[in-house]
Amino acid sequence: MAASGQQQRLPDPSVWAPRTLDKLIGAPNEALSVFDFEPVMKEKVPPAHFGYMTTGTGDEATLRANREGFLKFQLLPRRMIDVEKIDLGMELFGRAYRSPIVIAPTGSNRAFHPDGELAVARAARRGDHLEMLSTVATTSIEDAIEARGAPVWFQLYPTNSWEIAKALATRAEKAGAGTIVVTTDVIAFQVWETFRRMALSDPRPCADCHGLGVADFVRRKPNFDGVNLAGITGTHVDNLTWGFVKRLRDTVKTRLVLKGLVTAEDALFAVDAGVDAIVVSNHGGRAEDNGRSTIDALPEILEAVDGRIPVLVDSGFRRGTDIAKALALGARAVCVGRPYLWGLGAFGQPGVERVLNILHQETRNVMMQLGAPSLRQLVPAMVRRA
Repeated sequence: MAASGQQQRLPDPSVWAPRTLDKLIGAPNEALSVFDFEPVMKEKVPPAHFGYMTTGTGDEATLRANREGFLKFQLLPRRMIDVEKIDLGMELFGRAYRSPIVIAPTGSNRAFHPDGELAVARAARRGDHLEMLSTVATTSIEDAIEARGAPVWFQLYPTNSWEIAKALATRAEKAGAGTIVVTTDVIAFQVWETFRRMALSDPRPCADCHGLGVADFVRRKPNFDGVNLAGITGTHVDNLTWGFVKRLRDTVKTRLVLKGLVTAEDALFAVDAGVDAIVVSNHGGRAEDNGRSTIDALPEILEAVDGRIPVLVDSGFRRGTDIAKALALGARAVCVGRPYLWGLGAFGQPGVERVLNILHQETRNVMMQLGAPSLRQLVPAMVRRA
């Protein structure tokens, strides 16, 4: 109620049709944006599992920054350019894909839908998306590659044991993964408050599915089958150094990609270490609460790398405009995680397909508006800091 003598001021612009929790979509084709899937997933997925997916760490400042960071950049469209035909084709390491949108590695997908990573791989196959599979997936690298019908990159949590890391990497190489993506930013134990609080409302005993202790947890993950887990303390790693990268490079013949770099200094070290690509990532705000978005970190890393190796990016991408900004800055591809999990938890494979289709179509529309008929024409001159 406005104070006496004062008129009530409405927001400008006014929000007349906000998304509300009392009107959820009932099918994938009803979604207007990827955000329509998240509340449906929450209705269908147990509280602890949903909390595991949605949580950030600490105050979740980084989780929020990943979304707010895109407001720091503006797109600069060009006019009078023929955009009747738009090509979103992306080439990476000699392989062509129909889209620059990549499936980021996410763990334990069967916690969200019985088909888990197999549904994701089949959706990736339908849209011809590059896919990365998590070390702690509930599907093996072999089965994921079969479902995708093409090589799937293997994301590696090195753990604190070289022998375990070596076993995981050599298995992925033998399976035909072709590329191993080493996660560098999971070092300390995370404070996942959202997850812990939501788990309190879940009456199911966690030990029935996840076991007790780290060794029991990873033993249930197919990629660890046959691996000696003696001495494992977690999937996090506190003894990871550049020496590990060299050792891994000398052990496997696959391409090596480092995921989790957020500074120019580390990007330069990566180039010097001979890695094949970088994924600029803060783990979606799940690993550390530094409060900085990856879109904010991306330009300095691109400048440091100077085109010598491809740079990919993830964390917080939800709209075609987000994707276009990163691609215009110079990223080769953009990886998405939570949005496709929303689709998976809500509707299984059809949900994943619809999420990827929405992001692809939105990106296409933005490219048309920008005057960029292909990714080659999506250039730094089309984006600036606000």
